[in-house]
Amino acid sequence: MRRVGGSHRILIVGGGGREHALAWRLSRDPDVDRVMVAPGNDGIARTVPCLPIAESDHAALLDHARAERVTLAIIGPEAPLAAGLADHLAAGGIPVFGPSAAAAQLEASKWTAKQLMESHGIPTARARRCGSRVEAIAALGSFSPPWVIKADGLAAGKGVCVTTDRAEVDRFLGGCFEEERFGAAGHHVLIEEFLRGEEASLMAVCDGERFVPLPSARDYKRARDGDQGPNTGGMGAYAPALLVDPALEATVGQSIVRPVLKAMAARGTPYRGVLYVGLMLTAEGPKVVEFNCRFGDPETQVVLPLLGGSLVRLLASAATGRLDGSAVHRETGTAVSVAIVDSGYPETTIGNGTLEGLEEVMAREDILTFHAATSFAGGRWRVRGGRALHVVARGASVAEARDRAYGAVNRLGGTDWRCRRDIAAAAATLDPPAMPAGAAGTGGAACR
Repeated sequence: MRRVGGSHRILIVGGGGREHALAWRLSRDPDVDRVMVAPGNDGIARTVPCLPIAESDHAALLDHARAERVTLAIIGPEAPLAAGLADHLAAGGIPVFGPSAAAAQLEASKWTAKQLMESHGIPTARARRCGSRVEAIAALGSFSPPWVIKADGLAAGKGVCVTTDRAEVDRFLGGCFEEERFGAAGHHVLIEEFLRGEEASLMAVCDGERFVPLPSARDYKRARDGDQGPNTGGMGAYAPALLVDPALEATVGQSIVRPVLKAMAARGTPYRGVLYVGLMLTAEGPKVVEFNCRFGDPETQVVLPLLGGSLVRLLASAATGRLDGSAVHRETGTAVSVAIVDSGYPETTIGNGTLEGLEEVMAREDILTFHAATSFAGGRWRVRGGRALHVVARGASVAEARDRAYGAVNRLGGTDWRCRRDIAAAAATLDPPAMPAGAAGTGGAACR
């Protein structure tokens, strides 16, 4: 049995902004000896070794983990989890933070998650699963607009259509069934009841039986200001979410997280890892929009800067089934993140934009920059993918953190990139969050 405490050697699998945030935060823990990221990116490589190993190369990842005497592997993205990377590493003797392939079906199949929720009384939207365009169009009659249509499988946050326009519904269904825009993930779709309310998300670190809730967050999925445009992987976020007070957090833990853990254990697929609960705060109470089986992106970028204590001790204890709820605590204040994206994102990717002034922003002590799809060549930073960079700032209030984040964004020049200009704008006009430091289970015992 490898140790839970002591000097850890950590392998983070993935190459985006979430993995950069994890590498940054874990590198700050005194009980961490070495952090490596595979495959990482040019921004992560500035401070942490990156390995040229694809997240899909299970054999090479296991070989490297053994050679480097890794004490904890942390799997960031959903695709390798659904493909069984956690199972492969664990079978090879490497402690893993991340659910098994069977447990990861909570995200890999929205219908699987929906059935679990319905059978265990977990509040969520009514839904029907459809395997053809004809079946989906027929199902629309059972739902009032706005219509919510989701690809059943993994679609990188883009497989959702929310609209009152039947022509847009037809285009989305055509993309799923005829054009195979999402591959096998779109061979079935869910038609869901539209939920009205405010969005929020809560991530819980789970050891199969117990859980520790992390600070809540609010992300912004639509591509353009005013929550307009298509869904994306996330254009920014802030934490903690102003509407998630200690009482609401406790309700989510007891009415959603705990029943999920019990149901998964009863199925013989105990859930060890982060359970991300995407919520709609409706007039009837919180309801589940979706589950993710890993740290959220971009939520991780604003949640981790608010965690004190030893993150590695928390994650390692969860991986071994002995969750240590005292390992971390919440710090006061808020954090705001703004995503810098390719100017064509999410519909297309130009892939050759430039980011001028980024070195100066990266050097600032009051700003965090988490790289996702950037590259550095010829003395210039370039935008190579959809979401390129996350600019993060902390503050005593949402307004202060937001002003700092956008102040840094405004220092950036270059070509073929853009960002939303209204991240956390409404929240900045409200009072600071009510959640005190160390509250709601993060400074003592884990919940069960």
